[in-house]
Amino acid sequence: MRIATYNADLSAPGPGLLLFDLRKKELPAQRAAVVEAITALDADVLLLTGIDFDLGGEALGALADRLEAAGLSYPHRIALRPNTGVPTGRDLDGNGQLGEARDAQGWGRFPGEGGMAVLSRLPLGADGRDFSTYLWADLQGNLMPDTDPARDVQRLHTTGAHEVPVLLPDGRTLRLLAFYASPPAFDGPEDRNGRRNHDEAAFWLRLLAGDLPLAPPEPPFVILGQTSLDPEDGGGRPEALRALLSHPALQDPAPRGQSGREDPGQQGDPALDTALYDDLGGLRVEVILPSADLPVAAAGVLGPPEEDEMARTLATASRHRPVWVDLRLP
Repeated sequence: MRIATYNADLSAPGPGLLLFDLRKKELPAQRAAVVEAITALDADVLLLTGIDFDLGGEALGALADRLEAAGLSYPHRIALRPNTGVPTGRDLDGNGQLGEARDAQGWGRFPGEGGMAVLSRLPLGADGRDFSTYLWADLQGNLMPDTDPARDVQRLHTTGAHEVPVLLPDGRTLRLLAFYASPPAFDGPEDRNGRRNHDEAAFWLRLLAGDLPLAPPEPPFVILGQTSLDPEDGGGRPEALRALLSHPALQDPAPRGQSGREDPGQQGDPALDTALYDDLGGLRVEVILPSADLPVAAAGVLGPPEEDEMARTLATASRHRPVWVDLRLP
């Protein structure tokens, strides 16, 4: 059973524009490349990050139709409502203006920009949980600045955090703990985004430890999504992420790509990189962490050598690369 996560950059400057693109007779090159990449990935369950949300799930449905036409069927899917673009009612960037993208619960020019969705060959259960409204200030040991102008209303998760149940053929339930964290940049010396990114990873540590007024997830489960932080390179506060990667209740299969690229300025192994940035080089900013009871058969990053045609397709689709883990289930 292949579990995967991919930031496919399925976003647009305004509401409804992604749906407009996906319904065009001829797909724009980037959207077509995404369809080709997802088809090549061939995951049984796929968490997409960076996909615009709409209330009726129409954009996700249009994407599923395109995948179906390419030979990949996902009869079960859910668009996860994000925090992006949701107003806080506060002037978070201190520029005297309200209602701007930087003043939202998570950066967004409109509610739902760059959210998350799950596509699945297997049925999805109805007993999922949405952790996205959990307040940052309520997290035990949080790093939120005491003088933050939105301390009483600011949600912890920039985009979102969800528990999505996947119903397995043997009658068990595999719980996806899906999230998409804030990049630890684009702020000032107060390091608000860096602190928030740290605490978005720390949330899972607290949940696993039973330190929240929320029941810990029942195994088997998989924590997956976009950390927006490399445990070795780039900026940010990696302590919570490193603790998550080494947590005894989890396993890190360390998915590797086959591009053969080198990154002399980095400390981490470039084969582990999941995204390529013009200014930062390659970074590992996506993870899939199965619970310790799940047998892992294989893992990888869909990142072939540059001369491979799929490498060009992936580069057209997104600066991120799909990450996958194969689980051996009864």
